[in-house]
Amino acid sequence: MGQGVCADPLLISDPHLSAVPRTQTERARIAKVIAPTADFTQPEVFEANQGGAGTVADTGDETVFSQPPSTLPFETKLDFELGNALFAKLWVSSPSSTKASDGLGPLYNARSCQRCHVNDGRGHPPEGPEDARTSMFLRLSVPAEDAPLTELEAYLAQIDGEAATPRTRPVPGYGGQLQDLALVGFAPEGRMEIDYEEQPVMLSEGEVVNLRKPVYSISAPAYGPLPETLQLSPRVANPMIGLGLLEAIPSEDILALADPDDADGDGISGRPNIVWSRHFEQPMLGRFGWKAGEPTVEEQSAAAFHSDIGISSQLFTAPSGDCTAEQVACLAAPHGADDVRGAEIDQIGMDLLTFYAGNLAVPARRDLSDPQVLRGKEMFFEAGCSACHTPKHVTARLTGDKNAPRSFQLIWPYTDLLLHDMGEGLADHRPEHRATGREWRTAPLWGIGLTSRVSRPTTYLHDGRARSLLEAVLWHGGEAQDARDAVTRMLPEDRAALIRFLESL
Repeated sequence: MGQGVCADPLLISDPHLSAVPRTQTERARIAKVIAPTADFTQPEVFEANQGGAGTVADTGDETVFSQPPSTLPFETKLDFELGNALFAKLWVSSPSSTKASDGLGPLYNARSCQRCHVNDGRGHPPEGPEDARTSMFLRLSVPAEDAPLTELEAYLAQIDGEAATPRTRPVPGYGGQLQDLALVGFAPEGRMEIDYEEQPVMLSEGEVVNLRKPVYSISAPAYGPLPETLQLSPRVANPMIGLGLLEAIPSEDILALADPDDADGDGISGRPNIVWSRHFEQPMLGRFGWKAGEPTVEEQSAAAFHSDIGISSQLFTAPSGDCTAEQVACLAAPHGADDVRGAEIDQIGMDLLTFYAGNLAVPARRDLSDPQVLRGKEMFFEAGCSACHTPKHVTARLTGDKNAPRSFQLIWPYTDLLLHDMGEGLADHRPEHRATGREWRTAPLWGIGLTSRVSRPTTYLHDGRARSLLEAVLWHGGEAQDARDAVTRMLPEDRAALIRFLESL
């Protein structure tokens, strides 16, 4: 890892950041600080503060992911609370006397952001056939090899070659996401069905872990037959903590970790997803979502409003949400974008919500000095997990008071934000921008040990198939196969220490 790639100046320009260029002295200091440790007898300096100076203490309850940074300036705390209110707000159908809240749907997955990100945590699959699918959905597409290249696809073709550039399009009659809820008078697009197959995995000394392999289908499709070439990708909602800090990592630092051709021969070939920024109208490094499909917190938030709730914004102007040309009644339905705001959430509201989403603080580490935790950290490094789950980064030095909590911070997210081939077991066979159907972004691990308190039922991975941290590890394949196999061979006490370390994050 870490051979770097030749980067287009566009990709390292970071137009979303008001950053001060780093000096050579700063670069040298940062390189020393983020170098991997070789001492597992004691915690590293500042390791407890996963989210930098703004790290917050454990609240002891399910609100631990819902706190502002401890360094948030007083004059911005009202903005944080207003953003929180918008995050929790239940949207209603149009027309409505509450114009500031109408525009829901007509087809949608949830009525609020909080319905998916309960307690600002991760989503989960339904526990049974009758359970709601509120915090999980299906992304949809069809292959489109003969379609004209979009501006982004043309850009990617210059980098990777046209043959290696995935081309997909929304599904006629269904769009890019299955909406399983609808307003009165409309039919939901369909219903996601999940069946599980048990897969036993043998560990050292005779221990057996049963994994559950999900099989997905769509029942009751309401807008025509689904194509045989349908590509679907299940996704649960991601946890919300630390997003603004991840956004503030310089693109140059992330690209320096990439090794797309495995030039160093370590079997790890992370590469960046490159996506189109609606805000800046240029290619940018993807950072957010399970396949790093969005470049900024604002664009991730606006995309979720559009696809999940059916709410228009300045970045996604269609008031009918994800409805396609074939869904004529949906396109003709009343909407909430017909007043002076020009969108169902105006830019003032989007800025407040983005501020909230970008300032949810990361909780402090726990039990750092526990001998079992330190042993588990050593096992994490020995197994090779840190090759992708990069422990430390330093954020850009940013200008402006509102950026103070995330400016020039040493953070511990345990991610490189790059795409990796995770093997056939986790493959969804649905490309997303540059990402193939086998590639996923390295998920940040900070806060993962508190998931069982924040998000119930507690599940892991992109579709919640893993019911424990050990199950999540055992699903790793592809570039992570060697690390996964190392875990299966560990002595039981070392494997338990590894899990204990993850629980301390």
